[in-house]
Amino acid sequence: MDLEPREGDETVDRLAEFGRHYSMVAAPALRRAERRVIGADYGATSYTTLTQADRLGEILDLRPGRHLLDIGSGTGWPGIYLASSTGCRVTLTDIPLQGLRVARNRVAEESVSGSVVAAAGDVLPFGDSIFDAAASSDVLC
Repeated sequence: MDLEPREGDETVDRLAEFGRHYSMVAAPALRRAERRVIGADYGATSYTTLTQADRLGEILDLRPGRHLLDIGSGTGWPGIYLASSTGCRVTLTDIPLQGLRVARNRVAEESVSGSVVAAAGDVLPFGDSIFDAAASSDVLC
């Protein structure tokens, strides 16, 4: 998987600026705050709470054999959690590479069925009828 931006891409500077945010979310104080407020520790840039994520899994009827698309996944919250807690497969998509690297490592660490794809939400590289459900949390446009 190639997560590096292409030379000459007009969004590289904006992505780099947003990507610097991911170095802050790893700070111990922010991780402690995330555990207290959200109920999980993913280095998230989403403010979806654990209770909301559980409810989302119910609404989307996530379970083994289902495939979730998490658009704008950042570091993988809540997509990876949903895959872990429901047994579904997850595909995480976003464009800030720093967040996707964290997500890719977390997928491996948690041994969930999942993949990480560098893609903008408005230009997804997937065919029709691949996913059973889609979610997006706190995505910036």
